[in-house]
Amino acid sequence: MYDREVRFRMEETMNEARIEYTEKGVMHMASRRCQLIGISLSSAVLGILTQFKVPQEFCLDVPEARISSIGCVLTRTYTNNTIEVRFLRLITERELHRIFVYSTHPAHRDHVMDVRSW
Repeated sequence: MYDREVRFRMEETMNEARIEYTEKGVMHMASRRCQLIGISLSSAVLGILTQFKVPQEFCLDVPEARISSIGCVLTRTYTNNTIEVRFLRLITERELHRIFVYSTHPAHRDHVMDVRSW
């Protein structure tokens, strides 16, 4: 499925995010904080703040941009506590713009939110 998908351009960003996953099957729901470092319409790069075993499938929340439960699949783990994930659905341009509005990265300083599009 992913081998035929087009690659979208990854843009740097700096947002707080949260990984939510189930531990021990469906017994216990856990969440961990992370840093959203880069994002495209179909994938993202996350910086992990604490050491834990990252599950293969989880949900990603970006609370300050009010984006919840984006299904993700782990594609690659790096040694510098960063992971690369693929989204189970493409995020919309509107959600991507909302992430850039709340980003603390200097490249997105000029992004403003239109109140009517919220």
